[in-house]
Amino acid sequence: MKKFLAVIKREYVQRVRSRMFIVVTVLGPLMLALFTVLPALIAGIEAGGPTRVAVIDESGQMFDRFQQALNQKEEISDESVAKNSAAETVNANQRDRVTSTGKILKGNFKVERASLEGRSLDDAKRELSDRIRKGQLDIYIVLPRDILERGTAEFYGRNTGDVFTKGRLTDRLTTAVRDQRLAQKNIAPELVREINRPVTLTARNSDSGDEKDSGAGFYFVLGMGFVIYLTILLYGQVILGAVIEEKETRIAEILFSSIRSFPLMMGKLLGVSMVALTQLTIWGLSFIALASFGPQVLSAKAVSLPDMPPVFGLYFALFFLLGYFIYSTIYALVGSMVTTSQEGGQMAMPVVLLLVVGFYLAFPVIRSPNSSFAFWVSMVPFFSPITMLVRIVTEPPPVWQIILSLGIGFATVTLLIWLASRIYRVGMLMYGKRATIPEVIRWLRQS
Repeated sequence: MKKFLAVIKREYVQRVRSRMFIVVTVLGPLMLALFTVLPALIAGIEAGGPTRVAVIDESGQMFDRFQQALNQKEEISDESVAKNSAAETVNANQRDRVTSTGKILKGNFKVERASLEGRSLDDAKRELSDRIRKGQLDIYIVLPRDILERGTAEFYGRNTGDVFTKGRLTDRLTTAVRDQRLAQKNIAPELVREINRPVTLTARNSDSGDEKDSGAGFYFVLGMGFVIYLTILLYGQVILGAVIEEKETRIAEILFSSIRSFPLMMGKLLGVSMVALTQLTIWGLSFIALASFGPQVLSAKAVSLPDMPPVFGLYFALFFLLGYFIYSTIYALVGSMVTTSQEGGQMAMPVVLLLVVGFYLAFPVIRSPNSSFAFWVSMVPFFSPITMLVRIVTEPPPVWQIILSLGIGFATVTLLIWLASRIYRVGMLMYGKRATIPEVIRWLRQS
């Protein structure tokens, strides 16, 4: 027992005292703040002042409406809502994300009317283009006489790559043209907006009638799954590297002369696991602090977690530990079979693929959490840390299914540890080449 505890202490103290641990622990919350707080601050920067826009209105009836639309606060237009149809959602996700990002950027317009005053349209365009070259103007737009019928206009500017400004101008011009068309037919635009106001569905439990979580729990579970994924990627590689390091330095023979293979392997697993727990605790406290104080600093909404019974917290902890120890044991097993870090990275790829499959399985499970498919995939220990948590949050299964999933999972952990210890004992003493499958089977048969 003393040797076992000594291995745990060495693995933990050595890694916690390393500079890399300190740097990564400090940079973790900073990166979290960078990707949450900084975008909101950057979005509030007004670079270059208002966009100067000149409008040539050949129709003679669109300038006032267009100017009024440009001066309105940013709102989600009816056209934007219509674009989110089921047929376009899959293919337009990336485009919609870019558009949404552009809409949060601050910016306003300084609009002026460019009158023809007896000049030809080409002369007016040349004059406005010259003003753009001199820096007196940013954009000019030509509204043709038949804009209400054809719905097309011309956009001129030196910075045509500014898709955000062009998109906002397009949305505002669309709103102005729509309102003018409605006015010509004696239909109030406000009435149309009221008719097109979206409907909100409130999810309630069919048994109790209480308002039920409308999706926050599912995303919370996916967040927990991402934490499992990130933890396994970070610390699984640490376990893999620790095992391979001892093979490369050839000190395994010395270690095995004073301690058995099983406590040595378990000491490494538990030592690195305590390092992971320490780092995750620091990051978790930093996240809580950011969620508590960040909204006050940014005048934003606070981060709210879904309302779930306290027992769900116990389930999250158990399935998190289950997923971590399953995959970390596999990493230790892989490390004992290979001789270099490159080989270890190649053989660890299927481990990552198993995690990705677990994420994808969560989507059919949430649609039918009590189906036979959901039941069986939540019993597979490589997927249950995510799929069973999705079932628990969306529509809790019977307690016996949760206990059965945990039992199968931890039994699998025990089996993997037993297999890994037998492979670890022989594989750590093998140098020069990666173990083949027949060799691994032969090691397992040895007493």
